[in-house]
Amino acid sequence: MQNCSILYLLSTIACQLADCLSEDDLAILAADLVVLSDMLANIAARNAVCEKTNSPDS
Repeated sequence: MQNCSILYLLSTIACQLADCLSEDDLAILAADLVVLSDMLANIAARNAVCEKTNSPDS
């Protein structure tokens, strides 16, 4: 339950954006955030693999 506060924050941000943006702008922002999320996950995975590959134990 310790991570619930971030969910409330994200929910609040989403509601505020939905009130301020047009449907088209909201759809574009949502798509852009999905791409950003995928890119960050890719970077994190590559960093993890590179750390394992470059560690003295490997």
